[in-house]
Amino acid sequence: MFLLIEYNRSEGRVVTLKRFSDKEAAEDSRLALEINALEININQQRIDNEIVILEAESEEAIRRTHRRYFEKLSNLTAVGAT
Repeated sequence: MFLLIEYNRSEGRVVTLKRFSDKEAAEDSRLALEINALEININQQRIDNEIVILEAESEEAIRRTHRRYFEKLSNLTAVGAT
């Protein structure tokens, strides 16, 4: 499975989360999001979004390996966080 994530760094939140079984469809969707972000930035309405495609056996695996997209920063930096 492929998971497309658009993450707003300054707000620390997921803006878009889409699941795909087809890599090409995920890449097409990522490209559309990148073009939209570029257009917004050109119009000087700066956004701080990171757009990525992650691949794993399950969404749960992605949530474990890429926790920063899904958890608050305070949870990730807490003493003893795993």
